[in-house]
Amino acid sequence: MMRPFGMRDKLGYLFGDFGNDFFFILVSSFLMVYYTDVFGISAAVVGGLFAVARLWDAVADVVWGRFIDTRKSGKHGKFRPWIFRMSFPLVISGVLMFVHIPGMSDGFYLAYAFVTYILWGTLYSTVNIPYGSMASVISENALDRTSLSSYRGLGAAFAGIIVNAVAPLIVFKNNVADAGGFLTAAIIFGILALACYMACVGLTTERVVAQENDGEKVSLRATAKGLVKNKPLIAILLASLVFMVSSLLIGSVNVYLFKNYFGNAAALSIVGVIQTIAMIVAMPLVKPSVAWFGKKELVSAGMLLSAVIYGVLYLLPNVTTTGFIIIAAFGMFGFSFFNLVVWAFVTDVIDYHELITGLREDGTVYSIYSFARKVGQAIAGGLGGVAITGVGYDSALKVQTQATLDGIYSLATLVPSIIFLVVFLILVFFYPLTKQRVSKLSSDLAEKREMGKK
Repeated sequence: MMRPFGMRDKLGYLFGDFGNDFFFILVSSFLMVYYTDVFGISAAVVGGLFAVARLWDAVADVVWGRFIDTRKSGKHGKFRPWIFRMSFPLVISGVLMFVHIPGMSDGFYLAYAFVTYILWGTLYSTVNIPYGSMASVISENALDRTSLSSYRGLGAAFAGIIVNAVAPLIVFKNNVADAGGFLTAAIIFGILALACYMACVGLTTERVVAQENDGEKVSLRATAKGLVKNKPLIAILLASLVFMVSSLLIGSVNVYLFKNYFGNAAALSIVGVIQTIAMIVAMPLVKPSVAWFGKKELVSAGMLLSAVIYGVLYLLPNVTTTGFIIIAAFGMFGFSFFNLVVWAFVTDVIDYHELITGLREDGTVYSIYSFARKVGQAIAGGLGGVAITGVGYDSALKVQTQATLDGIYSLATLVPSIIFLVVFLILVFFYPLTKQRVSKLSSDLAEKREMGKK
């Protein structure tokens, strides 16, 4: 008899994103400064590399999602075996990104960065797509899925608090990027990531087995037609893309904000801790708030709060490091709800796809969602490099000009404020699955499945 859904599944799913984000956060927050200050690559070129790599990863996500959907469920499920198999090469590629060979040419460092970064991103797809798709087969219950989404967010937060608290102390020596420190951090986080992936595989259970579509493979054209008709998917794709731009831009720019504007790179550790605390405070509010108000309604309110807070930070003159962190904490609290609930949005969208098409394509739909996030990462990576260069940042200067410092501050406050406001507007006016419609979706889908068995 199959074990019922419970805390073991939640913890297992938490460990999955715990493992993912050891490297993801290290890369999103510190890889740009590693490339600019250790490899000596210009910020604009790094931005181009990030954009190219993320666009390639977006394609890899869809290809891998389609591949996963063609596989049948085995003894250990459909998705868990792939997490186990691909986690080992993923971790190895992550460590290779931070290997610095002294005395090589600029061309060598650029080529090495391109090859290792793109390899890591491709292998990341082979683990993240089955992991993300798995949420829809662990349980059919909407509140269970909301819990999985929250625990996934908490796993990312735990990784964030460790990486953001520990990494700056390892990778910077006397406020200067250290090549050996970066490699040490990569090895430590790689070992921790691998342990988390094993825990994810061992603790979770896949319970929902999709029916075969009349024994035939579904054509890509039929899938595409269903995706185009999936209005909730399109809205959440757009919202997530925009949110990712802001989230990663904040992560990249914050390094320069605290290292150069505030002159205190170590304060990044405090920011990481505060962001995790904000998510931990928000987490117990998610389930009762979703049950009372709905996912769309809760996340929209959080986005509006974040937009207001970052707008206030932009308008405050001569804010201190401590003051900035304290005020930003309220903004972090606001966007925590997006991070905690967004994966439950995705499972609702997968169900909606099945309702309107009759096709259960967890891997494909999730990979399309991941595609949008990768495009957001590409835009953020490119935008981050171009923006940092645009405000005049020069890694050769020990002290940046005041105009550059003011530009960095605007990038860290005004730009996120505008982006969070855009996400709020998308959710309110374009995402159709309100609390009432989600409830009806669940009953309609259950009825359709029951009819399909007859």
